[in-house]
Amino acid sequence: MSSEIPTRADLAALPSYVPGASVPGAIKLASNEVPGGPLPSVAEAIARATAEANRYPDMAATALVERLSAELDVATNRIAVGCGSVSLCQQFVQATCHPGEEVVFAWRSFEAYPIVTQVGNATPVRVPLTHSHTHDLDAMLAAITPKTRLVFVCNPNNPTGTTVDRQELTRFLDRVPPHVVVVLDEAYREFVTDADVPDGLEFARARRNVAVLRTFSKAYGLAGLRVGYAIAAPELVDAVRKVYVAFSVNAVAQAAAIASLDAKEELLARCADMALERERVRDTLLELGYEVPPTQANFVWLPLGERTMAFAEHALEHKVVVRPFAGEGARVTIGTPSENDVFLEAARSF
Repeated sequence: MSSEIPTRADLAALPSYVPGASVPGAIKLASNEVPGGPLPSVAEAIARATAEANRYPDMAATALVERLSAELDVATNRIAVGCGSVSLCQQFVQATCHPGEEVVFAWRSFEAYPIVTQVGNATPVRVPLTHSHTHDLDAMLAAITPKTRLVFVCNPNNPTGTTVDRQELTRFLDRVPPHVVVVLDEAYREFVTDADVPDGLEFARARRNVAVLRTFSKAYGLAGLRVGYAIAAPELVDAVRKVYVAFSVNAVAQAAAIASLDAKEELLARCADMALERERVRDTLLELGYEVPPTQANFVWLPLGERTMAFAEHALEHKVVVRPFAGEGARVTIGTPSENDVFLEAARSF
């Protein structure tokens, strides 16, 4: 008799999520984290919440959902909260796909999409980006089959920072079959300064098959606490809530998210400063001869191809950690002005 413990055979082919590295003594520009920590008012809310860490959190995140409802002018039955938006990505797969059904997304895009798709027993369908490193929406439409249940559109796209505009997205959504759910992943929405890039909520409010994902990890500086949310039609939200891992959004995260919404104006002012730094970094890289697509996120993309790993090693020699994707390119987070200057000096000498 075999002593092997049976597990899913397909897990052997499951891609691993590769987080941005942290190297002691080096500047970390690898994980799209914002450089500033929680604001004092948010830190106080976190400290207060820890005093009740012996109690289970509100599994429905009632206070946070109500606060988001007021903030976004969306009914509470259209809001689902999750352990970061990546958890909600997986919940959407689990809620919409039977085994073997398909999930379509651009590639390269958010590294978690193929992972959460396969974990959810669905089949990932990758559609290459255009030569300008943007979503090829026509090709994504062509990739939709009778087995397709879900489409992810990351806008701005991670790791390229590129966007699709309102006209392109409207045309795409008009042509997606109504039984296919389109998830607009807007993790970097707060960094967008281009008025042509739409707020996905305008589509989620009007279309039953469109959902929007947002997170407190990026602009709100709560990456370590893991809280995100989805806006969708009530029947979709109900399904997503049913596959939620119980108590996975902890009480400290819920309190911090509410306090962050209360401090929204100050936090968004930091985003505006980062957007200015983003343009300075990109302009300097262009002057140095690098190809850098226009970006609306808090990072830049350098499509370096086979030179990618050498670039990452060179940056590390200069005490800067970037996020390389071997054979494709490097993603570099926008840090503080002084951190960015160190990175630019490294880029200058490569």
